[in-house]
Amino acid sequence: MSAMSYQSKGLSNKKLLSLYEDMLRPRMIEEKMLSLLRQGKISKWFSGIGQEAIAVGCTAVLEDEEWIFPMHRNLGVFTTRNVPLHRLFAQWQGKPLGFTQGRDRSFHFGTQEYKIWGMISHLGPQLSLASGVALADKISGTPGVTIAFTGEGGTSEGEFHEALNVASVWQLPVIFVIENNGYGLSTPTSEQYRCKQLADRGKGYGMKSYTVDGNNILTVYNKVKQLAKQLRKNPEPILLEFNTFRMRGHEEASGTKYVPKKLMKEWAAKDPISNFETYLIKKGLLTDDKVTALRAEIKAHITAELNIAYDAPDVTVDQEVELRDVYAPHLPVIAEPTGPSKEMRYIDAISDGLRMAMDKWDKNVLMGQDIADYGGVFKITDGFMDKYGKDKVRNTPLCESAIAGMTLGLSMKGYKSMVEMQFSDFATCGFNQIVNNIAKIHYRWGHKADTVIRMPCGGGTGAGPFHSQTNEAWYAHTPGLKIVYPSNPVDAKGLLLSAYEDPNPVMFFEHKALYRMLSAPVPEAYYTTPIGKGVWVSSGNELSIITYGMGVHWAKEATQEMGISADIVDLRTIVPMDYGIINDTVKKTGRVLVLHEDTIFGGIGGEISAYISEHLFESLDAPVIRLGGLDTPIPFNKALEKVFLPTHRLKEGIEKLLNY
Repeated sequence: MSAMSYQSKGLSNKKLLSLYEDMLRPRMIEEKMLSLLRQGKISKWFSGIGQEAIAVGCTAVLEDEEWIFPMHRNLGVFTTRNVPLHRLFAQWQGKPLGFTQGRDRSFHFGTQEYKIWGMISHLGPQLSLASGVALADKISGTPGVTIAFTGEGGTSEGEFHEALNVASVWQLPVIFVIENNGYGLSTPTSEQYRCKQLADRGKGYGMKSYTVDGNNILTVYNKVKQLAKQLRKNPEPILLEFNTFRMRGHEEASGTKYVPKKLMKEWAAKDPISNFETYLIKKGLLTDDKVTALRAEIKAHITAELNIAYDAPDVTVDQEVELRDVYAPHLPVIAEPTGPSKEMRYIDAISDGLRMAMDKWDKNVLMGQDIADYGGVFKITDGFMDKYGKDKVRNTPLCESAIAGMTLGLSMKGYKSMVEMQFSDFATCGFNQIVNNIAKIHYRWGHKADTVIRMPCGGGTGAGPFHSQTNEAWYAHTPGLKIVYPSNPVDAKGLLLSAYEDPNPVMFFEHKALYRMLSAPVPEAYYTTPIGKGVWVSSGNELSIITYGMGVHWAKEATQEMGISADIVDLRTIVPMDYGIINDTVKKTGRVLVLHEDTIFGGIGGEISAYISEHLFESLDAPVIRLGGLDTPIPFNKALEKVFLPTHRLKEGIEKLLNY
């Protein structure tokens, strides 16, 4: 008698056999991959043997257009979605026939064609991305459901909390699947959490949750089918814990010596495939001969598909292509300012740009803490919720990482998004999503991250070390992000609209001390300012000051007070950087001072100085001087803050450069 009880009522014989074959196929592929691993023909393998019922049962329920977010033990997701095996095999060999041009390994890839989203190695972020897809479905009224996988170890990550909390608050149609397989690498569940069942955590988020036998394919399939049907009609998140077991190591090199033999024996008896096979034979739907024939058919198919992958060409290394694919293609059409201008403060220009972006793109979502009815802490979005509605102007919980991740899900569904980090300092809470998911995704598998992350930043207001940082250098080091930092109202509006036009992720830095300090005539019409193009603020012949943001105003004030004839170059954009304007000004004056508010060590000034030394050394009449903040955290006390900022050292630096 089968060790499991199967409830097949309502399921056709064809469906029962299909579920069996869908589990058998990934098992046989895995067995072949383990053989190839021993032969050195693939580099690494994370085995899902014994867990096939979960991946297959969940995937079999979804419609073709519904997204699924698997992890590295969910081969059954890919095979049930009928991803061609030769492409999977080529992916695992790092060949272009795969999905990532050899840039990512194993299951770290996604495909729009099959509606599968690739994970990154940091556990948890995929849950927020799934919530972003679900948010797009809910806003557009699409009756869809999204499924995202994690393991019991991943539930200890902060992203698990953030993703579930946001999904619950916003009632998003996501099924969060926990594969509770006993171990996080070698750490048993007793050292991972204290609650009796992980499904118990659902109560804390106000969401329905269930614990299910993850080795019984019909229990999995029937439960997920029931829930998916409900969610398509009445969107809400569900937490679904599947009890299963990892029959092999975390990855093959780690082995299973730490697992008690008795436990291995108990779970081997619960094997999802052998038990279901026995059930189908007793039901008269399978015979030993049919099983043998099916295995032979699958084996032949695997061999044929492997041969296609083996014969596929290897990667052709092309440095230009590698650099090109970091960003989604974009040929900006610059909209020149026309018509009358209106006196606007820096803050008003940003607000005006946001309004125009909301008017131009219907599929556009603004997210941030307190940005809705309150209008944001700086009142930039004041009145937006009344005009554009709660769906598109959304107050968020204090979940910066989840919100950043959700922008990717929105982007996959064709939405643009803007996230307002209340202060740029707080973006550190979403750092992983920004630098590992958002920045890398186009290079990895060609999906754009169409989002703008606004970063109110800067000192001079006595706000202390957690509300005053200018941390652009952290993000400038990450390929895939664009970094914009306007110094005046005209550029603030034009660059913001350009950031919206660009399908790549843009970190938009706004010096908050400029918000109400600075005003200028700003064109009332829609216009864009080119990203990656600096501008001359003043022209002179004694020296060049290369700067951006607040540094532009410090440079103007100092040179005017000193009566210096100086080129002042406002870079406006850090990434991409305008090396052309740097070349021109260095060759013109031969003396260069690089100025920024960020701390000196590791700052943008070091990069600019290195570029000048490497490419323009013969044009220099003096060493490049860098001025920036002290290499300390930015202090609260105004007197201490004044010492931190480079303004009081600027005139001394200019004199030193001129007297060299």
